Amino acid sequence: MTHFCKKLDLSKLTDEEAKHVWGVIQRDFDLRKKEEDRLGDLKTKIEKEDTKRELLGNQTSLTETYCIRCLQPFKFLVNNRRQCLDCNLYICKSCSRYNKKEHGWVCDPCRMAR
Repeated sequence: MTHFCKKLDLSKLTDEEAKHVWGVIQRDFDLRKKEEDRLGDLKTKIEKEDTKRELLGNQTSLTETYCIRCLQPFKFLVNNRRQCLDCNLYICKSCSRYNKKEHGWVCDPCRMAR
């Protein structure tokens, strides 16, 4: 993708107008930085969850009896297990959301990754 940059001629603006334009540009820069930081944090969280799932995912007896995310034990009726549509690992209700369109559960890390 090619970006076209035109030089902005601010010479005809009053000092007040130039200050206003500068303020708008500064706010845009701040918002972009905040969003970049938020996405970086999200990426770090997803990477941590992936590592945790890699380590625990191979322990079949553990993953079938405990939520892969919060490690709470599955109990009949109180905290029953659900299988994530994406990673196929078992999670509890608090660590997942029901996807109406797909008629199934998606764990929070997979939902973030989507």
